[in-house]
Amino acid sequence: MSELRKFVAPEFLFGLDARKLLGRYARNLGARRVLLVSDPGVDAAGWTNEAAGFLQEEGLEVTRYLDVSPNPRSGEVAGGVAVYRSSGSDLIAAVGGGSAMDCAKGIGIVATNGGSILDYEGVDEVRIPMPPLLCVPTTAGSSADVSQFAIINDADERVKIAIISKAVVPDVALIDPRTLLTLNPFLTACTGLDALVHAIEAFVSNANSAVTDVHALEAMRLVAAHLEASVGEPEDLERRTCIMQASLHAGLAFSNASLGAVHAMAHSLGGFKDLPHGECNALLLAHVIDFNFPAAPERFRRVAEALGAHPRGLPDAQVRSALVDRILALRTACGIKGGLASRGISAGDAPHLASKAFDDPCVATNPREPSPGDLEALFLEAL
Repeated sequence: MSELRKFVAPEFLFGLDARKLLGRYARNLGARRVLLVSDPGVDAAGWTNEAAGFLQEEGLEVTRYLDVSPNPRSGEVAGGVAVYRSSGSDLIAAVGGGSAMDCAKGIGIVATNGGSILDYEGVDEVRIPMPPLLCVPTTAGSSADVSQFAIINDADERVKIAIISKAVVPDVALIDPRTLLTLNPFLTACTGLDALVHAIEAFVSNANSAVTDVHALEAMRLVAAHLEASVGEPEDLERRTCIMQASLHAGLAFSNASLGAVHAMAHSLGGFKDLPHGECNALLLAHVIDFNFPAAPERFRRVAEALGAHPRGLPDAQVRSALVDRILALRTACGIKGGLASRGISAGDAPHLASKAFDDPCVATNPREPSPGDLEALFLEAL
């Protein structure tokens, strides 16, 4: 309780119609010309056009940048920087999921610091503050709108890099559950399970704190209670609100307690095979929990309780088994089935994937220190 800890978070507004304040906040931050970063899917759903309208109603010039892939590439960041500079923009607004928000962060980093976004991999490598950044999330899971993480795909190396710095915490997040109504069941499942992994890894992280624990546990409870129904009933705004709140809590937790081996492995896997990040996390979570359990049994007992696995009075071995079963059951109920082999991963890929995961900064806060061999074995188990 007395260990030194810091906690960073942006200003955020949570609730229905929060997104409608985008123009007002951009104006209050002194913007004149805004680079609006989004992606084709979000644009097709109508959220980009709406956001541009909110900005223009305040007399702001808007330039759109939509060349963002589901796993944003370093080249897409460079393209956005060129548009930011040529348009004379002085503020960035990101509307979308983690991909759009991470790309917007990358654009901001390079716009003020120069070089390539790949130069900033690691912890606290961003020296100069970004331009003001406003985020309107349209998924519930990445929590990029409140975190000090940015994840970018190094396409040449086929791996995702993690940039961790309080410099990339957005200035304002406008978190509106109504944006989730256009999210399809598969992405609802992937992003919701991503929020669950954020919460679990933050709670068992060796950098956890009393403050992050509160957010992590509440995120777990909300996901366990509402995600399956949210996947099956996409128009249920009450469920959507609960899952969006879970994403917020999970983001506040992991942004400050960091993550673990699930994310390190998912960054390697997602960059290698260009798979959805939340799907990667979902496929790996149960295996990593089983590996980590002996290092933090009391922590995992509380995770099991938050997820409804009823661990009280059971010995550790049964709690461990019940928790793994609960994770697998939730994943399956949400439609994420099979293993890595069905996604095109072979046993021969495991050494390469493990090597890349071992170098990821998220490994540093995993509760059990893994070797490259341990990570390779986990990839093989997940096949």
